[in-house]
Amino acid sequence: MGGINTFRAGDGVDPDQVPKRRVYTGAQIPAIGLGTFGSDRFSGEQVAEAVRGAIAVGYRHIDCAAVYGNEHLIGAVLQEAIQSGIKREEFWITSKLWNDMHGDGDVLLACAKSLKDLRLDYLDLYLVHWPFPNYHPPGASVDSRDPHARPYIHEEFMKVWRQMERLVEMGLVKHIGTSNMTIPKLKLLLRDAKIKPACNEMELHPHFQQPELFKFVVENGIVPIGFCPIGSPNRPDRDKTETDTVDIEDPVIVEIARRHQVHPAVICVKWAVQRGQVPIPFSIHRHEYLSNLLGAVTDPLTDEEMEAIAAIDKNCRLIKGQVFLWEGAKGWEDLWDPDGIIPGW
Repeated sequence: MGGINTFRAGDGVDPDQVPKRRVYTGAQIPAIGLGTFGSDRFSGEQVAEAVRGAIAVGYRHIDCAAVYGNEHLIGAVLQEAIQSGIKREEFWITSKLWNDMHGDGDVLLACAKSLKDLRLDYLDLYLVHWPFPNYHPPGASVDSRDPHARPYIHEEFMKVWRQMERLVEMGLVKHIGTSNMTIPKLKLLLRDAKIKPACNEMELHPHFQQPELFKFVVENGIVPIGFCPIGSPNRPDRDKTETDTVDIEDPVIVEIARRHQVHPAVICVKWAVQRGQVPIPFSIHRHEYLSNLLGAVTDPLTDEEMEAIAAIDKNCRLIKGQVFLWEGAKGWEDLWDPDGIIPGW
């Protein structure tokens, strides 16, 4: 497939109608994007085809990452789209630095590879994917452990951040940001950064609303980007536990969806956009990613419905990060600074 006409679907959403969030530089980020983590369930080719279809129906915000292993395929689609007449400036393209590229000089190499794979001259946003260099191979089991894994060390993170700042100074990246962070870690970064994070990507869905972190991020002029916005039913099996709850089966979500005559997933997306975060739902199915985009621009939830969803937070973290634990850690909670304290500090 490919060619100019594939980006001119007639029944999509005008990208100009999609709400925007303003980052502290004044740049505007579309308030909904397409995630590209295919989990263990979808091939890179399927994800790239979803990107092609999503652009055709009006998406301009694509959330990528080196570790997803599909940027070279997405890059071909982006190149086609730009050649079809969509201006590069209309897109917001994010990528992320993976954990094994935190060393001196590695950040530039990693960014250069993502730019080459995505066939772009610059990234709109480049995130540090996790705040430590702990590594696991693709598809690792939940019990996998990196023998060199260690807890967060701020001096090490700041060495990475200085390299991230250099990317901005070089013009390779418009904005830099964080992912999978906590309030204590962000406080240290905001204290020491020359260029502050423009965005923080974090798990956000009705059963995991992270109100304290959300409030902290917004009050510090950082745009919250929410992954797993519908509860990530297709996340890898290794990330599933018996205590996980299912957002789209919540009676409150189901009832609101019935009233609006949409799938419960669309209600999760509406809630996210109206709350002020930037959801990045993923789907390879056209009717799903189109419904998500339509949900962001039509038929808003009422104040009462927003309040009802605010009341169903279950503090249910789905992406716990067990594979990044270090020897001596008590459990996955240590990755997230329980009680507001970074373990070992």
